Amino acid sequence: MEPIDVGILSILPPLIAIVLALITKEVISSLVIGIISGAAIYSRSIIGTLDTTLYIVGSKMGDPANANILLFLAILGALVVVVTRAGGSAAYGAWAGQRVKSRQAAQLVTSALGCVIFIDDYFNCLTVGTVMRPVTDRYRVSRAKLAYILDATAAPVCIIAPVSSWAASVASQMNQSGVDNVMGLFLSTIPFNLYALLTLVMIVALALTKLDFGPMAKFEKNAIEKNDLFSNEDHGVSQDFESGIKSQGKVMDLIVPIVALIVFCVAAMLHVGGFTFGGGVSIADAFGNTDASLSLAMGGFLALVFTFLYFMIFRRKVLGFRQFMDCIGEGVKSMVPADIILVLAWSISGVCRDLLNTGPYVSGIIESSHFPLQLLPAIVFAVACFLSFSMGTAWGTFGILIPIVIDICKADPSLMVIALAATLAGSVFGDHCSPISDTTILSSTGAGVNHLDHVSTQIPYAATVAVCAFLGYLLAGFVRNAFIVLPVSIVILLAALFLLNFLTAKRASKKA
Repeated sequence: MEPIDVGILSILPPLIAIVLALITKEVISSLVIGIISGAAIYSRSIIGTLDTTLYIVGSKMGDPANANILLFLAILGALVVVVTRAGGSAAYGAWAGQRVKSRQAAQLVTSALGCVIFIDDYFNCLTVGTVMRPVTDRYRVSRAKLAYILDATAAPVCIIAPVSSWAASVASQMNQSGVDNVMGLFLSTIPFNLYALLTLVMIVALALTKLDFGPMAKFEKNAIEKNDLFSNEDHGVSQDFESGIKSQGKVMDLIVPIVALIVFCVAAMLHVGGFTFGGGVSIADAFGNTDASLSLAMGGFLALVFTFLYFMIFRRKVLGFRQFMDCIGEGVKSMVPADIILVLAWSISGVCRDLLNTGPYVSGIIESSHFPLQLLPAIVFAVACFLSFSMGTAWGTFGILIPIVIDICKADPSLMVIALAATLAGSVFGDHCSPISDTTILSSTGAGVNHLDHVSTQIPYAATVAVCAFLGYLLAGFVRNAFIVLPVSIVILLAALFLLNFLTAKRASKKA
């Protein structure tokens, strides 16, 4: 199917899906309606709408990269159930609980682990969530806050890590746009990537203080005072697989499978990227050339096989063959809701990107506008935020905006660095908090929380950081010095946190 130009109607499908999801608190039907509306705009007939809808959903399910992600999710679900049934999660929670002495420490340790696992955002969300849930639950950190920490240390960390699947995506876009020193330009954008850096500051500030605001404040209050980690009767997480947990489980029953997963996934990324000992491909080049989805599926499968051998040979008394096989089925079933949402999110993104030309429409508005170049970073950031939030994809936004920004700024290299940083930052905003972003969905899954609870509590936090970053880019267009822009932006963010917390507390006292 060939894409068509429908003007402003191209942004209607994601807006319909997002608004319906926030109003109805039901994400699957909202995504389906958004996809159908996009198919109707494209086809303009009832039969054509049906054909287009089935085509786009089928093409996204059949895409090899997407299929590998679904396979990785299924394998990870199986590993989670295995370590839970074996008692590894409970044992780790008890062990870590003796060393992590406070809610603040639990949040900081979770954040630090999220920053350490920076190679891929999918891997980050699910692995850190699996490992840290027992610890954060013990110290009454709401699942919504855990999901925010997972999400905020996924894409925002990957986009400032030179060795990551995200850096590889950005580098490929820059290379196709004619940039010579791709890695040097990428490294230059890091100090100006205000959204990513301010998000990390936000996490630390929230962990060390009680400055929560908006819907998150209610979730945290209920967790602390009532030990209600969900603040929602229908939290949408199946816990049936937790029955039959082995009391003789040990910490190693969790650590061994997780370490195996990390080692095999990293090794798979290097292998797929072409790295060999003594060969001509360096580790950095291998990470840049790898296929992240294939690598994750390959590494996950090898980790599952290794875990099977571990329990069959070394820990046979804890988990037998039949029990291990039962865990695989339970784990795959536990990931079905996330799989459905992911497929629908990919589909609505495909409607916007592949059929309705949403990206070119928005980027065309930028190119046809006449404004002072000093305002370019702030404007590019705002457009990238809107585009990535609407499509639910940062990588798609990279592909649309990076070539445009490079062309506009060829005559001014210093402005190019800031404008590219603004492009990356704005793209991460949408990937971070859009209800139809795969990373947002996987963070909900990793934390074990209702997806829309995660979205509704996270958006005020992400929007606050985005506004502060926008102000920072207004300043950066004139100053062009990261050592001035970044500190000023941090001060603005901290001031905003104190103000919003004060307003939330004041509103709560009036209701009481």
